[in-house]
Amino acid sequence: MGIKVQALALAVGLAFATALPAQGRAQAGSGDYFTVQQARGAPTVSLGGTVIPYREVTLAAQLPGRVKYLAGIEGDSFKQGSLLVALDDSELLAKRNSALAQLANAESQFQSAGIKYDRELWSPQGEAAPGGMGIPNLFDQMFTQPMESFSGTRQRGVERRADLYSSGIQINQARNAIMSARSAIEAIDAKLRDAKSLAPFDGVIIKKYIEEGDTMQPGQPLLVFADVEYLQVLVDVPARLRPGLNEGMMLQAQLDVGDQVVPVRVAQIFPMADAQRHTVKVKFDLPQGVSAPGMYAKVLVPDFTAPARNYPVIPTSAVRYNGSLPGVYVEGSDGQAELRLIRVGENLDGGYISVLSGLSEGERVLRNPGLTVSSGWSAPTRN
Repeated sequence: MGIKVQALALAVGLAFATALPAQGRAQAGSGDYFTVQQARGAPTVSLGGTVIPYREVTLAAQLPGRVKYLAGIEGDSFKQGSLLVALDDSELLAKRNSALAQLANAESQFQSAGIKYDRELWSPQGEAAPGGMGIPNLFDQMFTQPMESFSGTRQRGVERRADLYSSGIQINQARNAIMSARSAIEAIDAKLRDAKSLAPFDGVIIKKYIEEGDTMQPGQPLLVFADVEYLQVLVDVPARLRPGLNEGMMLQAQLDVGDQVVPVRVAQIFPMADAQRHTVKVKFDLPQGVSAPGMYAKVLVPDFTAPARNYPVIPTSAVRYNGSLPGVYVEGSDGQAELRLIRVGENLDGGYISVLSGLSEGERVLRNPGLTVSSGWSAPTRN
């Protein structure tokens, strides 16, 4: 039901453009009058909000250090992956060189342990001659070693297995040392990456907290980086108005600068309301290039909980401004045009605008008054 009423209110301009009576569109040269018509729709509530970037991140220091590079100042644009801030990494580079040296030592120990294992496997040290040469060595191998094994005073098989196991332990220790050194290098590389802050997407610096030479601690903010190509309006909508909003719905917003009225689209409705204020945060997409982050904007949100009301509708071209006061030329009883002060509402499709006060149904206004039409202000009529 709410979507149908909203669609009716947004399309009221098109309906008037195609279904106006003949007298409302009669051509009379400079006296091209339009007969004021009544439209029925849901009243709207003007809710203030803040223009925010579509994406915004706060880059913070991940490790202590001195700022040695800062890419720019507020307003400077950067592509994704560009270097924004760099901290001094001299100490980390020294630690990395030390870890590389430890890795080289561990790899050398691994190779040495492997060679010792192969030698013990194919040429056991326990079976080698204890010394000497010639007849004594031959006598030892032929008589002494067999007698030791026969008498049980020495188990050469057990000694060989023990030597092989010891060599295998040395290989494992060297392999673990290699893994430890490589892990230390990876940890240092991660810190080196944390010492540099890169642009996560295309955007601009909107606020910086540092200068070159500043000393930072972990957690301190460096700068705020945002994508300002696409902007949104963040509004706290009262919970009673939340059922009348759906993602993708088109509404209107009035900007703080120049009172410009632009279309907005419901982009995101937060799933949970504020427990204290009983409001729901809603983001509205803005057209490109109409505002800037931090500006104020008012969004016209339909209030389907209030009874529908009738309001006059006239062409936007009929409104003339004396300073900031809107007015229209109304046909008087004597047939002459009188300039009357009015209060305008929201813009409608098809080049029409609603009138909150100052006009009544059936009155005739100049559709597009020329520069030669002039008159003093007349008192507004009450609806």
